[in-house]
Order: sequence, then structure tokens, then C-alpha cells
Amino acid sequence: MAMARSYTVKAIWDADASVWVADSDIEGLHIEAPTIDEFEAVLHEVAAEIVAADHVTDADLDRFAARDLIPAIIFVRPEREAA
Repeated sequence: MAMARSYTVKAIWDADASVWVADSDIEGLHIEAPTIDEFEAVLHEVAAEIVAADHVTDADLDRFAARDLIPAIIFVRPEREAA
């Protein structure tokens, strides 16, 4: 039986700090970046590793094939850049 895992990441503009911040169901994911492109680059660099470290258990590794543990990480890019 496959184990469907998907996580969503949204970039939210923090006007006070002038950075994009992550709003996500990936426990432990914290991103702050001055541009949306930098935000997305960091997301692609770290998100899968954080999911593997924090959301995959030893029991999952015993029960499921590796391909079934690869998460779908859905990035909801903002409709427009911050002003």
C-alpha cells in the first residue's frame, strides 16, 4: 500500500521585516528571504531533507518502499511580488 505524503509551502510577505517567510505544514521549515526567487531556491534546497528527517519514521522505512516515501512538496507561489 502506497503512502501518499504531500506538504504545502506558501510564501508570505512580511512587510515589517521586508522578507518572504514560509507558511507550511512541514514541521521545522523556516525560510526568510528578501526575494521570492531566493525563497524558492532555499525551499528546493532544504524542504525534502527536513521532511525526511522530521516526518519519516523508522517504522515507515520498514513498511514502505523508498519511492513511496518521497514527498510531494507543493509551493504556492504568490500571485504577485511584494511592492
